[in-house]
Amino acid sequence: MFIRKTTHTNNKNGQKYHTYKLVESVRTARGPRQRTVLNIGNTFSLPPEKWKELANRIEVILCGQLTLFPAPEEIEQLAKHYAEKIIRRHGQRSPIPAEDENKPDLQTVDVNSLENEQIRSVGGESVVLATIKKLALDRLLETLDFSPPNIEATIGVITARLLAPASERATHLWLQNNTSLDDLMGTSFASLSQDRVYKVSDMLLGNKDTIESHLQNREQHLFNLEEKILLYDLTNTFFEGSGKYNQKAHFGVSKEKRTDCPLVTLALLMDSDGFPKKSRFLEGNVSEPGTLKKMLPTICTATKKLIVVTDAGIGTRENVQWMNENEYHYIVVSRKRKLEIPDDIEMVTLREDDRRVIRAAVRINTNGEMEVYCHSTAKEIKERGIKNRFERRFEDNLAKTRDALHKKSGTKKYDKVLEKIGRLKEKYRRVARRYEIRVEKDDQSGNISDITWIMKQIDDIDGYYVLRSNLNNSNEKEIFDIFNQLLDVEDAFRSMKSELGLRPVHHQIEFRCDGHLFITLLAYHVLHSIRMKLKNSGMTHSWSTIRDRLATHHRVTTSMRRSDGKMIYIRKTAKPEECHTKIYDALGLPHRPGRISKTIL
Repeated sequence: MFIRKTTHTNNKNGQKYHTYKLVESVRTARGPRQRTVLNIGNTFSLPPEKWKELANRIEVILCGQLTLFPAPEEIEQLAKHYAEKIIRRHGQRSPIPAEDENKPDLQTVDVNSLENEQIRSVGGESVVLATIKKLALDRLLETLDFSPPNIEATIGVITARLLAPASERATHLWLQNNTSLDDLMGTSFASLSQDRVYKVSDMLLGNKDTIESHLQNREQHLFNLEEKILLYDLTNTFFEGSGKYNQKAHFGVSKEKRTDCPLVTLALLMDSDGFPKKSRFLEGNVSEPGTLKKMLPTICTATKKLIVVTDAGIGTRENVQWMNENEYHYIVVSRKRKLEIPDDIEMVTLREDDRRVIRAAVRINTNGEMEVYCHSTAKEIKERGIKNRFERRFEDNLAKTRDALHKKSGTKKYDKVLEKIGRLKEKYRRVARRYEIRVEKDDQSGNISDITWIMKQIDDIDGYYVLRSNLNNSNEKEIFDIFNQLLDVEDAFRSMKSELGLRPVHHQIEFRCDGHLFITLLAYHVLHSIRMKLKNSGMTHSWSTIRDRLATHHRVTTSMRRSDGKMIYIRKTAKPEECHTKIYDALGLPHRPGRISKTIL
């Protein structure tokens, strides 16, 4: 083998350029001829004096020979890369027909020459790829003028977000070195550039509304979704870096308590089955109540008014009034700071299990609005535990302030002690109102001589909350069951952050940050479609569990030397284990994804 350089002239501008090919000499009936083994392309930068060494090393790898002296690292890496492309190219040209895969193929080989290489994961990839095709996302991208390489890269980026969430640079490396996704798609990510990974992110973001509408319609068709209820909530994620080039990056109340980082907000509308319907990317310090009026009209029409479910942060008096005026049905959490539980209500049990008992009662207020008073024993235990912790801290600090009165260097002055007690009340305002604090002043010195406190009797409302709704024909159980679906949005946010790499955001430019969020959202569409189908088959595992189990299923290339000296390469998916077949069966997928290819060189 040798490398040939060919000079070409561009017919449009007359500029000359070069291409490179790996060529071998073969004997034919008409005499010796030269045959192209591989088109290397026009970006080959290896110095000419090393070409022969590279060609020889490629030939040695293909023939499965051993070498006495190792090749330089640069030559070795290029040789492995081009040898893999040659094997893959010949394997794609001559795949074994499905009907012949189980037929005997008896050959004489040297078992000591057997080698396994190109071991790549295939389990998660086959599940994700099949789901993307079910959602017809690949066909949609064709209609949006995505070229075949861009469609392949898009599927790769979404798959990487599901199976190996990381930065774009790490995604690029994963696609090239760890996955057999390109094998399943009949392409190769060996020459995939990192720029293309960024490019498809920008292209996806530019078609965001079209893609979301397509997925909404496709999911409704596949899973027969009723689409009667809309769940609305917001979350935020933090930046690694200053975020100074992103106008949406602002400091705010971080859900992860990262007060040291700027934030960006994701607003999400979901249906009662947990499928995202509409999303927006907002400033990190955005006011939650003001976002509702902008989101609902994007999905609700005059003839299709759905039930809107939100938490207390969004269910303001202004938003409730707006939903009433626009004929929306709603269920929101009351924002009253001091709940007053009527004495005459009779609560009925809605749920009862080993962990909690939930009771509720309905009343109609003076505005004709339904109020559902709910009590949860689990919520009561949690709130009581929090209060007890703050009460202990408050009393400990009061005791330290009192003990300081009797120490030589302690604070004793009247105004200073009162100031200190005031700061404690502000810090522990959740429990301070439950205490009556008395101070005794020494008339001679003017200092405080003692501090005492007692806990006042205050009606406890731990575990209580109130739901407001204009669904006046519903009972307390129906209202509670609908509202409880808001947990699906919290589960979705949790999954995006912990399983799909939503946090942190490494990008500094606004549209790249939005692209990162949108790819995560697309990955969640695929994830939830997979989990919905698994749930229908009785499997309720988390995505992390499913992903970990499928990660152990691989495709591998096995090479052996035949008796005639030629090398045979067989690319095949490993035999699945029981943990793999259960998932494949639940999704209706073959146990051995990918075709068998056989190459003889």
